[in-house]
Amino acid sequence: MNVILTIVHIFGLVTMGFSGLMGTCLITSQLTNDGATTAFTDGALITLLLGALMFFPTLRTPKKISRQAGFLLVAITWSLSPVLCTLPLMIYMPGLSFIDAYFETVSGLTTTGATILSGIDHLPMSINLWRHELNWIAGMGIIIFAVAILPILGIGGMQLYKAETPGSVKESDLPPRIAQTAKALWMVYAGFTVACIIALRLAGMNWFDAVCHAFAAMSLGGFSTHDNSVGYFDSLPIELVLTLFQLLAAINFATHFIVLKKQSFKPYLDDREARAFLALVLGSCVLAAGVLWHAGTYPDFFTALRYASFNLVTIATDCGFANQDFNQWPIFVPMWMLFLSCLSASSGSTGGGIRMIRTIILMKQARLEMFKFIHPYAIKPMKIGGTVVNNNIITSVTGFIFLYFICIVILVFALLLSGLDFMTSLSAVIACFNNAGPGLNQVGPATNYASLSDYQSLVCTFAMLLGRVQIFSIVILFVPEFWRK
Repeated sequence: MNVILTIVHIFGLVTMGFSGLMGTCLITSQLTNDGATTAFTDGALITLLLGALMFFPTLRTPKKISRQAGFLLVAITWSLSPVLCTLPLMIYMPGLSFIDAYFETVSGLTTTGATILSGIDHLPMSINLWRHELNWIAGMGIIIFAVAILPILGIGGMQLYKAETPGSVKESDLPPRIAQTAKALWMVYAGFTVACIIALRLAGMNWFDAVCHAFAAMSLGGFSTHDNSVGYFDSLPIELVLTLFQLLAAINFATHFIVLKKQSFKPYLDDREARAFLALVLGSCVLAAGVLWHAGTYPDFFTALRYASFNLVTIATDCGFANQDFNQWPIFVPMWMLFLSCLSASSGSTGGGIRMIRTIILMKQARLEMFKFIHPYAIKPMKIGGTVVNNNIITSVTGFIFLYFICIVILVFALLLSGLDFMTSLSAVIACFNNAGPGLNQVGPATNYASLSDYQSLVCTFAMLLGRVQIFSIVILFVPEFWRK
């Protein structure tokens, strides 16, 4: 009983936090007189009341929480928080169904960036700010999730980072406690966000667009204040700024912290994961540009490089902006972009998918197995950058990747069962599961997810949630042995 009360207590605190977040949008609505004041007033009051009813009656509940209760709390928080966040949308847009509103808020809180809304340019500033605040606050949540939750399962987070980083990047470079580490990484996250806002303003955006797009870029959330996304601005400087900050957001924030602490770029060079990520993504930009130029999609290589680079980086990092309808490109390029979304982002970043460190481990394990086939009696541990990787991590990573692909297959078949075409089904699941945003065909960058049925929207919503909590955090709740420990 105490476990349930503890979960209720903590979730009540989270709920009141969302009420405070709605308060910032309420102030924006009042200042701009955009017509959404009632939506945020009512939404904030309802959320505050619900949170208080959960928080204050359970104040004397023991605050210590078990592993099992911790993962249950994660599942509850990620799945129920979006329900509360639908209130401003549903109050302001009474014709919006709950499923569509839930899809939108799950997309925001999982930093997916897929949307069912149209006429975004004409939405009140406060409603657009609310969508982008969900992106940004979720980015902060993802960082603490990587620091505090995933290491318990051994499937990602800081223990992979510490096992992976040799040379001058040591565990001792990070603050010793989880709370201190999280605070340090959040400071980096907030600092980069401010820098991105200023850079976007200097590049030509107004302050409101700069704030919203910086929130979306640093969280890799991909929401925009315009139906045409970044294509609305048609600005190379803006695209360059967003590309840079998306790349930074997809690198482990612990690496950024150490770079700032040491005032040296050497930790970037020592971070094998960051090097592999940048080499793969930047090399792919040149490859994609070559394909588009050769196909005659653009008249010259540099124009092809501009559009290929921005759209490939935004999908590979699982952000989800767009400045071109890449659904019309030669199929190799958008499919390669979706493939990169599965594996490019680093652990400890705000990106989704498998994460680059797991990709490196899987590739090294495959190579090690071939070595053992040739030398069956040899004893050769896996090493990354001179550091031996624990067998428990290898086993967990292998299990995670198996579940990752099985989940994608099941979800694709779930959409095919509804009559959706194969390319739309495959791309929608990959885009939602990796929290990348736009897919192809019916859910391409020139359209959105509004054409999906309620059933199809729910499948995509579940894919977003499952991908964001890294699968095991949900699946583990259905394993009887987990509860018996």
